[in-house]
Amino acid sequence: MKKLMDVCDIQYGYAFDSKKFSDDSSFIPLIRIRDVKRGYSETFYSGTYSKEYIVHRNDLLIGMDGEFNIARWSSNEALLNQRVCKIVAKNGTNEEYLRFAMSRKLKEIEEKTSFVTVKHLSAKELKKIILKMPNIEKQNKIANILVKLEDIIKVYKKELEKLNSLVQARFVEMFGDPIINNRGWRESTIGEDCFVTKLAGFEYSKYIKYDNVGDVVMVKAQNVKNGTLNRKDLSFISNEVSDALPRSQLLPGDVVMTYVGANIGDVALIDDKYKYHLAPNVAKIRVDDKVYNPVYFMYMLMFLNSYIVKNSADTAKAALGMERIRKLKVFIPTYDLQNQFATFVHQVNKSKFEVQKSLEKTQLLFDSLMQEYFG
Repeated sequence: MKKLMDVCDIQYGYAFDSKKFSDDSSFIPLIRIRDVKRGYSETFYSGTYSKEYIVHRNDLLIGMDGEFNIARWSSNEALLNQRVCKIVAKNGTNEEYLRFAMSRKLKEIEEKTSFVTVKHLSAKELKKIILKMPNIEKQNKIANILVKLEDIIKVYKKELEKLNSLVQARFVEMFGDPIINNRGWRESTIGEDCFVTKLAGFEYSKYIKYDNVGDVVMVKAQNVKNGTLNRKDLSFISNEVSDALPRSQLLPGDVVMTYVGANIGDVALIDDKYKYHLAPNVAKIRVDDKVYNPVYFMYMLMFLNSYIVKNSADTAKAALGMERIRKLKVFIPTYDLQNQFATFVHQVNKSKFEVQKSLEKTQLLFDSLMQEYFG
């Protein structure tokens, strides 16, 4: 067991003058907290700086505020800003092993940190971190296994991205640009041929109490992402509560849309794997199945996201009221063409299912090995 400062050198960032921050990419990028995980920066610095604060591609960085992260920098030269540090492994330390060990440790620290508006990790606390450090041969072996699994996970995720892009390309090929309607399809509004509603606030406060298990899944905003129902961290209610609120019950083929918050306008299609019910901040759109194929309708809304976001209320917190959703403009191709697109999506989803299954198995193996190696 060794302290972090004994197995690596730590370079802390500098408090650069915020008056010299710029969006002009002719200057050097400045790494801020949010940039550690994504590996690139959209903020640039126009002032003078010392070479000791320059970060290079593949340098190992730690974000010390909010969500504690460790990641390799994937862009070119940039400046190390305050609340971000760079670590460089010393002799006898495999840097990839160090990355995995610190990833686990930072997660533990974050979970143990009592709730505050923003969580901070001080330089003093960072230096005191204790890591399990076997001999270099074992470090190399563990790092090689985990890196290979990481690479496989990346390949599966890339495959899913390509399949999603294939669906979008097919949509544009069949229907044209959904925002400008360059094929001249008949235009309408959502409210003209769809029933749009939400779970009322008084209904939520009077009837709803979440459970970890139950009969009916509550579809929350966090469960709706890019056309998919995310089934992580599900909340449940009983059949009795759901039946008492029939207007906000969900049926297979219903489209759900988030109408408040950062992921406003995200949509998903309700399937038949569970019974579902609306949670707050999510709207139900039930299409007239003589006008729309629900699969086509959901993808149309997904590809109209920029238009939908633009029509959100002009407030500090973006929001779409039910009336705004009803007035959103959409277009209606022939029903036969909608069905053809839905059949294509069904075939692509078969491939996505197999890739997703392989991804989940690999992720499960990776997570179990992280637990085995680092506790």
